[in-house]
This record gives sequence, structure tokens and C-alpha cells, in this order.
Amino acid sequence: MNRALGFLEELGWRALALLLAAFMGGPLVLVVLFSFNQSALTSLPLTGFTLDWYRKLFSLGAFWPALWNSLIVAGLVAVLSVAIGTMAALLLARMAPRRAEGLIAIISVPMMLPALIIGVAMMSYFVRLIDLPLGLPTVILGHLVIAQPFVILIVFSRLATFDWAVVDSARDLGASPLRAFLTVTLPIIRPTIVGAALIALSISLDDFVITFFTIGAGNTLPTLVWGMVRTSLDPTINAIATLLILLSVGSTFLALRVSRYRG
Repeated sequence: MNRALGFLEELGWRALALLLAAFMGGPLVLVVLFSFNQSALTSLPLTGFTLDWYRKLFSLGAFWPALWNSLIVAGLVAVLSVAIGTMAALLLARMAPRRAEGLIAIISVPMMLPALIIGVAMMSYFVRLIDLPLGLPTVILGHLVIAQPFVILIVFSRLATFDWAVVDSARDLGASPLRAFLTVTLPIIRPTIVGAALIALSISLDDFVITFFTIGAGNTLPTLVWGMVRTSLDPTINAIATLLILLSVGSTFLALRVSRYRG
């Protein structure tokens, strides 16, 4: 009897997990399917397979500048986040645990705030306080606010179990702090750094709210999708959304793979 109840309970939890996965992943699957649908109507059943919507997207004049802007912003955010975040994580790892925990709590605040609040605050700060024109530089700064905490926490979690004796041995043998970092610390934590960079890249590529408030003129891929949705329901939107899914989800999975994430 107990075994039967245990089996039914396990079956119920698996069914619930499957339903939740279908609920969350179903819309993404439909977006991808409709991007290949021959009909201009986003409805089931599908009428046939076509690549016309991708051809139309690639011939769209606004697509390539938006893609270029997204790649520039995401690439710079990834590089700057890793450079600053790794230095911050190294400093935190050398601090007393209680002091480091307090600083990490402060650093993590942007992760808990709604993106709308951050976007409005960044726009007001740039425009009214420091009189900085809105553009790609302000978008990069805005994305750093939300991506930086992830990088710091990821690298810091790796350094929490780091054996600092190997670095001390290199210093005792005459290596400078920079040389010890480049030849000892960096090779050991490189997979984690690469994974953190890819996660920052994914966060930047996927962001709409902060970009909307800080970009001024021009577009990135998410803001281009927003502009297209406001004017029509052209299946080209599904094509560009599919590309965004591939870029963001692909970079995240690659990050988990490179950083040797095990759950």
C-alpha cells in the first residue's frame, strides 16, 4: 500500500513538473513554429513550412543596425562585467566572511529591484543629474547595473573554494601579484569567468525595459520587436523573436557548459 502511494505521489509530482514545463516553454515553441509557418496568421494548424519570413526579416532595413547595436552592447557589457566583476570577486574573497557578506548583499540589490525602477532611475540620472546624452553608452552602463552582480556572485562562488596556497607559493617564488594572477589564478578560474561573461551577454541581449529608457534614438533587437508589435502582427516578429531565443538561451546553455555547472 505504501509503495503504491509513493508511486502515485511521484507520478503526480512528475506530471506537475511536466505541466509547468509545458506552460513555460509552450509559448517559446509556438513562436519558433509560427516563424516557419506559411500563413501570415499566427494560428493553428500550421499551413506549411517556409523561410520567407526570415528572408523578409533579413531584407528589413532596420534589422541589421538593431542587430549590430545589440551585439556591440552585449559584447562590451560581457567584457566590462568580467573585468570589473573578477576584480571585485577577488577582493571579496580575501575579506573577512562577515564583511564580504554585507557587501554582497548591497551588490545584489539590483537583482531584486524591478527593471522598470532601474530604467527610470538610470534615465533620470543620465539626463537630469549628469546631463549625459542617451545612446549606446548609456545602455551599456544601464546593462552593467543588472549584469554586474551576476558576474560577481558567480566568480565569488568559485573563489570561495579556491586554494590560495598555490598563489602564496607563486609569490614566495618571486612572482609579482599580476604574474601570479595570470599564471596561477586565471587558468584555474577561466571556465567560471567565461561562463559568467556568457551569462552577462545573455542578460544584455534579452533586456528591453532598461534599454527602452536609456537608448534615446536607435534600436536594439528587443526594442525593434516592441516597435514592430505596436504597428502590426507580421510573422517577421516571430522570426526575430526566434533569433533572440537562440542568442540568449544558446549563450546561457554554453555558459553553464563552459563553467562546468552541475546544479
